[in-house]
Amino acid sequence: MSTSLSEPPRDLNAITRVEQSWAIDLRTRLLEFPTPAVINISLANSNQLLFHSVTRSGTQPDNDSWVARKRATVLRWGFSTWYMHNKLAGDEAAFAAKYMLGDSAGQYAIHGGGFPIRVQGVEGIVGVIVVSGLKQEQDHQVIVETVEQYLAQQI
Repeated sequence: MSTSLSEPPRDLNAITRVEQSWAIDLRTRLLEFPTPAVINISLANSNQLLFHSVTRSGTQPDNDSWVARKRATVLRWGFSTWYMHNKLAGDEAAFAAKYMLGDSAGQYAIHGGGFPIRVQGVEGIVGVIVVSGLKQEQDHQVIVETVEQYLAQQI
């Protein structure tokens, strides 16, 4: 592993572009879909919100409920909600029974669109990305493709 790093930008506009580019790229990618969607990025160790946006008018309060439920799933189990969905074949009753959720089952969602943010050298999840509003496969895959694109640009 190389210990040399390139010099970071010192121009405030350049710094801001780097810090905001990922979230904006995700929103731009979601604009291609005709269905309105919510994007939510938050820290894992608190409820601190880093980014929250909608792609167009037409989202409902229910979208924010899905955001909270997907986020809770990622934080509790440490995997994407799509992973949890496929682990249990999308069976919410089996999910609730396996983890003995009882009355708290409604606090979690095993539908795609919740994604953990990990940082190399840091233990655990540092943040959560959630997309809500598309089909669950699309909610998940738009995050994956945007992350892959972003990481490819960093090399």
